[in-house]
Formats: sequence, C-alpha cells, structure tokens
Amino acid sequence: MRDDAQVLGQENTFATRARDFLALTKPRVVALIVFTAVVGMFLAVPAWPPLGALLWGTVGIGLASASAAAINHVLDARIDAEMARTRHRPLPQGAFPESHALAFAFVLGAASMLILALLVNALTAVLTFFSLIGYAVLYTVWLKRATPQNIVIGGAAGAAPPVLGWTAVTGQLHPDALLLFLIIFAWTPPHFWALAIARRDEYARVEIPMLPVTHGIPYTRQFIWYYTVLMTVITVLPFLSGMAGLLYLGGVLLLDGIFLRMAWRLLRGDDDSLPMGIFRYSIQYLTLLFALLLVDHYLPFRF
Repeated sequence: MRDDAQVLGQENTFATRARDFLALTKPRVVALIVFTAVVGMFLAVPAWPPLGALLWGTVGIGLASASAAAINHVLDARIDAEMARTRHRPLPQGAFPESHALAFAFVLGAASMLILALLVNALTAVLTFFSLIGYAVLYTVWLKRATPQNIVIGGAAGAAPPVLGWTAVTGQLHPDALLLFLIIFAWTPPHFWALAIARRDEYARVEIPMLPVTHGIPYTRQFIWYYTVLMTVITVLPFLSGMAGLLYLGGVLLLDGIFLRMAWRLLRGDDDSLPMGIFRYSIQYLTLLFALLLVDHYLPFRF
C-alpha cells in the first residue's frame, strides 16, 4: 500500500509539474498563433502545401511562440503576482524557480530555430527569431513599460505568424502575406485596449503605462473605435486585391459589423461590461476571419 501511494504521489507530482510547464506556454494564445500561421501556409499555394513544410513549419512556429510566452512569464513574474488575472500563474504561485522556466524557454526556442533552419528554410527561421525577440524582449522588457503605445508598436511581433507560415511554404515574402500581417496588426490595439480598460486599476497598481492608465478610459474608447474602423478597411483589402472572394467578403463584413457596433457602444460608454465583451469577441473574430480566408481559398466564389 505504501509503495502504491508513493507511485501515485509521484505520478500526481509529475502531472502537476507538466501542467505548470504547459501553462508557461500560454497554450490558448499559442493555439491562435499557430492557427493563423497554418492558414498562411494554405493561402500561400493554390492547392495543398508541402507536407514537410506544413508539419515542421507548424512545429517550429509553435515552439517559438511557446518559448516567447515562457520568457514573458519570467519577465512579468513580479507584476503577475500583483494582478488578479495573472496571480495564479505558475511562477507567482512558486511552482518552480524562474531559472527552470528560463531553461525551459531556451530549450523550446533552440528547438524551434533548429527545426526551422534545418527542416524548413532560413528565411522563416530568421523572421521567427526576430518575432520571438520582438515579443519576449523588446515588448516585454522595454515597450510594455515605456510607452502607452506599447501594444501598437509591439503588435508587429504578434502579427507575424501568418507571414511566417507563408514563408515556411514558399521561402519568400509576398504582398498577400503582408495583408494578413496588417489585419492582425490593426486588430491588436482594440483587442488589448479593451482588456486594459477592464483591468485599468490593476495595470495602474503595477505601473504599466497602458493607454487607459496614462490617458484615461474615454480617450482609450476613442482609439478603440478608430482602430476598429481601420481594421474594417484593412480586412476588405484581401477581397479588393483578388486574394479572397465573395464568401470571405460577406463573412468578414458581418464580423466587422458586430465589432463596429460593439466599439461604437463602448465609445458612447453605455455598458460597463463591454470592454471584456469586446476582448472575448475579438478572439472569436480573428479565429473566424482566418477560417473564412481558408474556406474561401478552397471554395472560391468570385465575379
């Protein structure tokens, strides 16, 4: 009985530790990143992307995203411990030392670079490396704490995955890939600023200069509206450029209409629950938009 209990205890400890390390990678965020990258792979070719590029590109980009997330956990451990949204993360809870988390992130990042450089192509490896550094170091260490435009400037790293997917398959950049980049780039400020409004007091307490903290909530509402309008214009460009057809256009206009309505209501300030509502919808929005692009690519309906 004692041996069985010890084995069970070891299994439980291992499972708990595995869950904690998995939590470091922000799996939900990484899943969305990988999905947009995979859609970029499919959009890059008229038929089916090469299996090797699809498989190893997905693994490499996913590992790099997980590495960046783990580094973010380490660098933000202090402020995470003071914010209700993040205080239950592994490092604030003392699940393991920060050195273990950094080693884990390094292994993931090194594996990503090796896979992309050796099994995909050098361009994707280089672009992925700069995206990782841009998010994990430039944004987290400097921009996040230096300017209320942190999300706008740092959004370039978060907008890279579909471009990485595209280059993984083709080995080159293309204007259509840059359109995918622009969509996510314009989507990022409304997405994060809505969350920042909902968590304004927490960001203020840890001295992170998010826009609602430095310029106030009414000002931030205005800029969420401006960027939502900009995003709507940009999301029509794939249709205007011939990259996507009527199926995409009809679907994205519906998605944009819902987003615009929510952003307009937020601008008027008539519902305190709207910031988190916009934040949650924005995740669904981006997922559905890229799904529309993918379906439209294989079921084209054009004039």
